[in-house]
Amino acid sequence: MEVSASYVIVGMLGVVVGAALAWIWRLSERRQESAPEVEEPPLVPPGVKDVLAVLSSSAVLIDDADAVVQASAPAVALGIVKDGELAPPELTELSRQVRRDGQAREADLTIRQRRRPPIYVHARVAALTSRLQLVLIHDRTRERQVETIRRDFVANVSHELKTPIGALNLLAEAVGEAKDDPEAVARFSERMQAESERLTRLVQQIIDLSRLQNDTASEDATEVKVCELVSEAVEHSTTEAESKDIEIATHVEPHLVVHGDRAQLHSAVSNLVENAVTYSDPGGKVSVVASRDQEDVRIKVSDTGIGIPDTELDRIFERFYRVDPARARSTGGTGLGLSIVKHVAASNGGTVEVWSEPGLGSSFTLVLPAVTLDEEQL
Repeated sequence: MEVSASYVIVGMLGVVVGAALAWIWRLSERRQESAPEVEEPPLVPPGVKDVLAVLSSSAVLIDDADAVVQASAPAVALGIVKDGELAPPELTELSRQVRRDGQAREADLTIRQRRRPPIYVHARVAALTSRLQLVLIHDRTRERQVETIRRDFVANVSHELKTPIGALNLLAEAVGEAKDDPEAVARFSERMQAESERLTRLVQQIIDLSRLQNDTASEDATEVKVCELVSEAVEHSTTEAESKDIEIATHVEPHLVVHGDRAQLHSAVSNLVENAVTYSDPGGKVSVVASRDQEDVRIKVSDTGIGIPDTELDRIFERFYRVDPARARSTGGTGLGLSIVKHVAASNGGTVEVWSEPGLGSSFTLVLPAVTLDEEQL
């Protein structure tokens, strides 16, 4: 009986322990089910995409396998990202160097693509997280172009200044050697005066360009009557026109007024008329027509000169560029006149239009915003 009782007690204890274990197991399951799941942190931290979207530089996020995770629109437009990877191999190499030691890297790179001009950029690669790297690209193509233009401008100025200065030195020596020949002294003196005027004109135009280079509105802007601008410009070139038997015809609609810097506008119109006379053959004709076209005033200067080939039209507004260098030098041209016209137009809210046909002549039109005045102001 005692043995049977022991078996019964042991069995009861087993049932109790089993029930307890089952209850504990079920309770554990319920807790696991009710416990919140732990999510892995996102690869891209919150807010990073918003920051990249407002950066002025092109931005790219890459993971530890050099795959592009996020890229701004400018980065794609520049060709930095292609098929989900960094296109320039130099950038990939920079990212690998950063991954090795964690130190940020910077480099100036040239991105070359088919059928497109090269793009010059400054790149910076730095670790953003343990798995991400940030690539910032600043496009310096425009800066590079401006620097090239500035360097060429300085070189051209130096070259242009050497010509009249060298001529003046030679003529001064010639005058000294011909001191006993009054006719030679007078001839050399006349040439010295011409070279001096050319040098003065060149320096003045360089000064004008330096003031206009930012294409910003002048603080001296006021209402300017177009009839006065045209009259002064024609008077400026009358002597040269008469010497070449060139007729200058003008037609200006009444009451035309523009708003701008009077000195700048005078310089622009005078340069157009002077160029028209310079590049017209003796006996030719130059016309200056000013008219109102809706909200604009159009000052059109036409000539019957040598004309400009189509291949040259895109370059005629470059500084020191001359379609006919020999003719420009013989007349004292500096190659800066049309560049000044272009900058004057931009500084006064206008544009310049050009039409030309070799052998038939050219037409340059200065387009400026019109101003309507009351009768008492006219």
